[in-house]
Amino acid sequence: MSDLAVPDTELAAVEVLREVLAHQRRMREGGCTGEVCPRCVGHHLEAVRDAMASGRRIEFVLPAFPTKSPNPAKVLGPLPDLAEELALRFLNSLCERIGAIYPPGAAILICSDGRVFNDLLGVSDENVTGYVRALDDMITRMGATHLEQFTLDKVYRGAGHMDMRTMLSTGHAPEIEELREEVRAGGAPLAMYRGITRFMLEDLSGPHYTGTRSALQRECRRLAYRVIQRSRAWGDLLGQLFPAAIRLSIHPQPCGTEKIGILLADTPDAWLTPWHSVAVESGGRFTLMKRADAERAGAEPVHVAGRPSHYVLAPDAARPAPAPHEPGHRPRA
Repeated sequence: MSDLAVPDTELAAVEVLREVLAHQRRMREGGCTGEVCPRCVGHHLEAVRDAMASGRRIEFVLPAFPTKSPNPAKVLGPLPDLAEELALRFLNSLCERIGAIYPPGAAILICSDGRVFNDLLGVSDENVTGYVRALDDMITRMGATHLEQFTLDKVYRGAGHMDMRTMLSTGHAPEIEELREEVRAGGAPLAMYRGITRFMLEDLSGPHYTGTRSALQRECRRLAYRVIQRSRAWGDLLGQLFPAAIRLSIHPQPCGTEKIGILLADTPDAWLTPWHSVAVESGGRFTLMKRADAERAGAEPVHVAGRPSHYVLAPDAARPAPAPHEPGHRPRA
């Protein structure tokens, strides 16, 4: 049992949530107010209080770190690089700061969802496996003791990869028409659908694509519903497996919902993530950019241990507005 008295527990619970919400990824016009939204604090306060009342560490679940985008205009390759490392360091340090407020501390379970929908993204299961293993190695090398990775492979042990996805969908996925109705109603579901459609279009419009852009747009709109469907299924399963955990999300979230959107790195785009971008250092600070945008701005690649790691951009270099990535765009080797 924690040594915190009841009034102190209340204050500590609020401080924990303020620490998390200081990095909140908000949906535009989602209803949040203030630098730290008081309504979002109130929505998650009971879960934090419950953990403190029992003296256990505060647990967070974060579906994230799936696999690198297959489009070389966005990323350096199929394995995690400095973009992921910076995000992991941030998450681990967030738990350390929570530990300074509440001694039993906190932990984040990274629920890598690459296996959930990699077939829809044109990413092989072998690449997903390589990404997951490299991320585990990165967490170990960093000594990130507050982070752990959880995958679909740990749920359906021994099953084939396609069978895993089938079992997940059969047991937990909503119907596509149900999702269509939500999107047609507008609001957060529509914003999510548009954001995922945009990412699908970028991911699948690499050098390998030879069709028309209009055909690809139609296909991405169709695939976006399947991505959302499987993401919902994964979220439902995680809710059953980890009912006491506070749910984090890499997507912007509306105010006072069950998920807290969290910004993993400095980026001008609230939807950009480490696995859809590269890390760019300029003047001692890092930001995320799509690879083609970094190279267009004049950034130079940096290799570590023989592998591409990130980019360096002179502080006085001009940063042109991102240009659309047309099919067939090839970053420099």
